[in-house]
Formats: sequence, C-alpha cells, structure tokens
Amino acid sequence: MVKITLLSQIISLLPRENFIKLVRKYNSNKYVKGVDSWTHLVSMLFCHLAKAGSVRDISNGLRSITGNISHLGMKRVPSKSSLSYINQHRDWKLFRDYYFQLLDHFQNFHTFKREKLLRLRKKIFIIDASLIPLCLSIFDWARYRRRKGAIKLHLVLDYDGCLPVFADLTNGKVHELNVAREVDFPKGSIVVFDRGFFDYEWMNKLDSKSIFFVTRVKKNMDYWYLESREIPEDDKNCIKEDALIELSGYKSSQQYPGKLRIVTFLDEKENKELSFLTNNLYWTAKTVAQIYKERWSIEVFFK
Repeated sequence: MVKITLLSQIISLLPRENFIKLVRKYNSNKYVKGVDSWTHLVSMLFCHLAKAGSVRDISNGLRSITGNISHLGMKRVPSKSSLSYINQHRDWKLFRDYYFQLLDHFQNFHTFKREKLLRLRKKIFIIDASLIPLCLSIFDWARYRRRKGAIKLHLVLDYDGCLPVFADLTNGKVHELNVAREVDFPKGSIVVFDRGFFDYEWMNKLDSKSIFFVTRVKKNMDYWYLESREIPEDDKNCIKEDALIELSGYKSSQQYPGKLRIVTFLDEKENKELSFLTNNLYWTAKTVAQIYKERWSIEVFFK
C-alpha cells in the first residue's frame, strides 16, 4: 500500500487546470531541461514547508520520497543544478499570478472572519518587522553587523484573515518606523504595533487622520494624570488602571498635544502587569487589552 504523504494531500488541493493555463500564457515550459513548471512549483513548496536551507536540501528531501512523487504530479526529482538554473531563468510572474488565483479560489470556499473582537467593525491592521538572516559571504551587500548579513521584512497584516496588505524588503539596518511612516492607513481603522514603532509625531499624525492605535507604554514616558476612570466591578481582577493623560515632556507634548489613555492589565499567566497606550477614549479597558493581545497574530505569521 502506498502511503500518501501530507505534502501530497496539500498539493492535491491546488487546481492544476489554472496552473496549466498560466504555463501556456508565459510559455514557461520552454527550455525546461527536464524540470517542468509544475515540478518547479512543487519543489519550492517543499522548500518552504520543509524549511530547506539550500537547493541540495530540496533535491535530497524530495528524493527521500521518490516512491510517492507520482502523487505530487512529478515525473522525476530535480537535481540541485537544475533547480538553480530554473530559479534563475523561469519567469517569476507565473507563480505570482498563480498565488492570486489560489487566493480567489480558496476564498470562495471559506470566508475569513475574525475569531475575536467581533463587536469592533473597524478594520484592524497589525504592523511589525522581522529580520531575515543572510550569508554575508554570498550577499555582501546585505551587511547588518560586522559578521552578520540580513534584510528586513516590513509587514502590515489585515486582522480579518491575517493576510498581508503591505510588505517591503529593505536593508537590515533600516528602522521599521521609517517604512511605517510611508504606509497610508484608511480613515477610522485601528493600527496595532509594539514599542519599536513608538514615536509621538507619527502617532499624532495617525490621530489627525482619525486612525486609532494601540501600543505598549514606554517606561520613560513623562505624563500628567487628567482623570482616573472607574473600573467595572467584574474587571477589577484583571484591569488595574484606566486613566486619561497628557504628555508632560517639552518635546513630546509638542509632538503629541492631545489626550491619551493608559490601560494597565494584569496578565495572570505571566503574573505581570502590562500597560497599553491608545488614543481611543471610548472602548472598554478590556477591549484595549484584547486588541493588543491580537498583535501576536503577526508573530505567528512570521514564524
């Protein structure tokens, strides 16, 4: 009995007819050297799913399941030299177009809905950046530190469906805030970010465009208390503070002259208090904490 691998089951979900039409459109099987476009696609999917670190790992990994490659729609396992050649010469637009076709195809079967924050009808965007290590001896242009190479992926994730709506690749030394300033968020949306994006001038710009934000409070933030809000009896076990504030530092008060709100939440699992900063004065304190908790979605996406 032939064992059907998990990879085979994933590949079986892909509409082959759509891919064949794109192959004809781009004539991508010309000069294939025995590795057609479908084999190329399966090989690169295996690369990502198996976290292969080189073309040799891809070739050896696929060769280890040789008895089942027919279930993948492949006639042969590509060698590392063939993979290197087709990665360099085959038109990447073939795979870009297939990605968007797959996105439309699967969205017809499943509508992505947020599992939490159901009462919030506003769009929620999660922004973050992640370093991608590179071998400095090969990618000498990507110098990040003395003996380390890297590029940085800047990403904005739509909370509905957790799919990217913006991505940018830069040198590893480019600060994430420089890219975030160039992103145009829709009016009335909610932006969630960590303290790496903490900048009063940028947050004031978001506020001026009627965009809400939620982030962590910086320890050295200087501010005046304006009003301490009453915490509902049912929330007193997890909400320790809900207050309106104004920045008191000379420079910070000029960069952000408006009112802000601090919500302090007790994380029972970690047994520590977390303080959040937002420009929304009307949500419940629990909602503010829950919005920031959903920021973890982008960390999962990076992983």
